[in-house]
Amino acid sequence: MSAKQAMTAAVRAVSTTKSIISNRAAVSLTPAAVNRIKLLMNDRPDVIGLRVGVKQRGCNGLAYTLDFATSKQKFDEEVVQDGARLLIDRKAQLTLLGTQMDFVESKLSSEFIFNNPNIKGTCGCGESFTI
Repeated sequence: MSAKQAMTAAVRAVSTTKSIISNRAAVSLTPAAVNRIKLLMNDRPDVIGLRVGVKQRGCNGLAYTLDFATSKQKFDEEVVQDGARLLIDRKAQLTLLGTQMDFVESKLSSEFIFNNPNIKGTCGCGESFTI
């Protein structure tokens, strides 16, 4: 994966209001997400983890962003699980609280999926959401 190649992410609304995670981490990672993050980090020795953020985009207002992190920013929330490191941008921390991050592969695509209990609505394509 090149330095400028984008990673994709999709959202899925979670119907229950109960938090998905039981530990104190802001985001939990499935084994598939852990494996994919570690694989991405192995290909780039300058990378310390993946940075997750949100930005204004799409028909519902917000979209996830994923990028390689080469350093930890001052207010980043750090999640380390089974050797995978995720840095959450300060603007995304409340939005992602209680979210489970997964990685799914099919014959046509591979992407990170965020199962976020805070989402109130998503667009039809699954790329943007509202809180």
